[in-house]
Amino acid sequence: MKRIFTGLTDTGVIRSVNQDAFYNDPEGRFFIVADGMGGHAGGQEASQLATTAIQEYLLAHWESDKPSDQLLQAALLKANQSILEDQRQHPERSDMGTTVVVLLFRPTPEQQTEQPWVAHIGDSRLYRLRGHHLQQMTVDHTWVAKAMASGVLEPEQGRTHPWRHVLSQCLGREDTQEDDIDINFIELQGGDRLLLCSDGLTEELPDGTIASTLKSIRSCDMAGQKLIEQAKEKGGRDNITVVIIALESEY
Repeated sequence: MKRIFTGLTDTGVIRSVNQDAFYNDPEGRFFIVADGMGGHAGGQEASQLATTAIQEYLLAHWESDKPSDQLLQAALLKANQSILEDQRQHPERSDMGTTVVVLLFRPTPEQQTEQPWVAHIGDSRLYRLRGHHLQQMTVDHTWVAKAMASGVLEPEQGRTHPWRHVLSQCLGREDTQEDDIDINFIELQGGDRLLLCSDGLTEELPDGTIASTLKSIRSCDMAGQKLIEQAKEKGGRDNITVVIIALESEY
């Protein structure tokens, strides 16, 4: 399937520094969004370190025989080590960390059909719009998400809960293990639209607004600009990053 894509990031209304980062492979093979934390310098550095480390690892090992899920896992663990090494060299950034979500399209060794995989840690998300239905394809690594899954909190409570930003997992921790990274194959078809984003978008906009904008504005660039404008109109309390991919059938 042909992929048309764009990526945009904005500091937002309140923050003075953008601690988000993103990378779109020019050939449309993989896409990365990261949301840093740990003070102005720390958060900005963590998201950039993670994005660069993942990009470099994927490019260096793209032609390897390693399955895509293992490739993604190794790339995120490499990013974690890059952040830890920087923390050791710069103790003033010892509390920095970052979320990350990565979408990858890569052929398997057995066949040339590209298989889509998503890997994430933290609360940056991947959404799929199919028709009028917007589906969140990742599960946030937060205390609130766990409480909602276990029935302790209702979804309405979770959206405004004061602990909704408390992460249970992220990059930049010594105890981050392989099992902390969620990696899943995703089913896609022509006409689907995909959105990778930081929580600066989802904190301000409900799923219905996101779906309506993605559905009504066919241009990826214009849809991304509109989503950022809408989030800023609702307060723009955090940095906002969006990557949009439109899948078009070849025939």
